This record gives sequence, C-alpha cells and structure tokens, in this order.
Amino acid sequence: MTFWSRTARISVCLALLMMVMAILVEITPLGENKWMRVFFGISALNFTLRAAIPLVLGALSGILCERSGIINIGIEGMMLAGAFAGFVAKSSTNDWPLYASLLFSVLVALGVGGLMGLLHGLFSIRFRMDQIISGTVIIILAAGLSSYLYDRDAISAGKFTPIPIPLLSEIPVIGPVLFNNAPITYVALVMVFVVHVAIFYTRWGLRTRAVGEHPRAADTEGINVNRQRYVNTMLGGMLAGLAGGFLVLEAVGQFQEGMTAGRGFISLAAMIFGNWTPIGALGAATLFGYTQALQNEFLLAGVTTIPRQFVSMLPYIVTIVAVSGLVGRVRPPAAIGKPYDTEGSK
Repeated sequence: MTFWSRTARISVCLALLMMVMAILVEITPLGENKWMRVFFGISALNFTLRAAIPLVLGALSGILCERSGIINIGIEGMMLAGAFAGFVAKSSTNDWPLYASLLFSVLVALGVGGLMGLLHGLFSIRFRMDQIISGTVIIILAAGLSSYLYDRDAISAGKFTPIPIPLLSEIPVIGPVLFNNAPITYVALVMVFVVHVAIFYTRWGLRTRAVGEHPRAADTEGINVNRQRYVNTMLGGMLAGLAGGFLVLEAVGQFQEGMTAGRGFISLAAMIFGNWTPIGALGAATLFGYTQALQNEFLLAGVTTIPRQFVSMLPYIVTIVAVSGLVGRVRPPAAIGKPYDTEGSK
C-alpha cells in the first residue's frame, strides 16, 4: 500500500485548484461574477476548512485504528462522546478563566474519546467481538448516554476564538483561510503531518503497519500485537474525541443532541478515499468539506430555487459517489478485522 495513492493525488490536486481559483477570484475581474464568488470566494474556503477539520480528525482516528488491524466504524460515537464530555466540562467550569476552562474541556474530550477507544479495543481484542458490531455498540452507547444525560438548561459560555499568526495571516487569500484560525484547527492540521511522519518514518509506525498487515510475522519479531492495537485504538479514540471537542468548543459553542450528524461516517469515507494515508485523508476531507461549504453558500447567496432539503443532501451524495465509484483500487490493511492470538494462547 503506497502512502501517496491515486485518489490522494486527485483530492489534493482538487484542494490546490480551489485555492488557485480563490486567488484568481480575489485579484481579477472574475470576482464580479456571483457564481464564481459562490464557488471560490474566501467565504466558501473558510467554511470548507471549518467543515473539514472534524472530518480530518475523524479520518486520522480511523487510520490509526485500521492501520493496526482494528476496524473502527465507531468514530461517530467517539466523536459524539467527546463533544458531550467537552460540553459538560465547559458548562461545569464556566466560572473559571475562559482559556483554562476551554483547555480543561479539551482534555476531558480527549480523555473520554480515549476511553471509548479503549472500550472498542476491549470488545474487539479481549472479547473478540465482531469489530463492526463493536463499533455499532460504541455509536449507540454514545448516542443513548448523551441524549439521556443532556441537560437542556446547561450553557457553555464562550469558545475558542481565532488567533492570527503574525505576518502569515496577512498573505492575501491564503492568510485569512489558513493562518487566522482557532487553536484546535491549527492542531488538527499539524496532526496530519505528525501522524504521517509517525506512521511512515518511525519505529512505532513500522510496528503499527506490521501488525495491520501481517500480525504473525510481527509477533515472531517480538512485537506485542494486541498491545500495539490497544494503544492505536486509544489514540484513535482521542483524536475522534478531539473532533467532537472541536464542534462544541470551537465551531458551535454549544452541544446539541446528535450534533455530529454523520461526520464520523464521512470521516470513514475520507479515510478510504485517501487510501488510509493522513495526507490523502486531508485532501478527501477538504473535498467533502467543500461540498458542505457549497450547500451553505448556495443557500446564503440565493442563487438557486432548489429546495434546501435537496441542497443539504449534496455532501452525502458526493460521499456516496466518491466511495462507491472512485476508490475501487484502494486496498485496506491485510489483517484488518481479524482478531489475533499469540502462539502461546492457542
């Protein structure tokens, strides 16, 4: 499996094309065209990035789990649990200094996401449950608990605000989009490259890929296969929890029941479209985020008379088309979904 697949190249090229078009719209007479501003205006790009961040974190969560051989369709549940935990922590510490409260809430979201990852690991590794069913249990558990425990009178006061990076934020078009964001957005973008380097250029990444491709061979080399899978599943859960924290603590500022709205499943599509690679997933998440931005821009600009319910279907339609029609040649890790027993345990 190459880390720079065909689909990854396509999605990254589309992302770069969007950026070039945005620059042309901003500095040339193309910007006078209403449709061009809808498709490539700075507003569309800003919304694309905001929509892509939870998808990026969710896709990274899936990559960490599935590269080690554990299927993780429970990203939606881990994300929702992280969002709810972040909300509870924030609303409980509203009287703290704002950033102390927000940072504490992020840590809580990370911790709860990690616990959900550990639970998925226990079901999948210790109890050898079918990993699809285990992921489904995680989703149902998070949806049920967050709905049951949600206090509608609770208020989360305040959220992360943009922190412009000096000089870089003043670059036309690119600066306002990439270098004038809140902290979790910066962390998510950095994590793409951190996870990429960790998986492909470190000893830990080599072990992760080994247990995901050929656990028996990894075991004979002295690698503790199941421990590696536990660690990866927990780290994946933490990233999904951070995605949920992003929704509450940076994007929306409040919790709503079912607020992840299928983002975990779209993250899975981004992971597959990106061929289980962080940079490929970033490009795919940007593509899916762009479709969400378009539905927003269409409705705000009033350039179409199509009912909004149909316009809102756009991201999901693109996700289905992308996964079903464009990723036929990608290959998952060979040992994915297969529980492993050491030689001595048989």
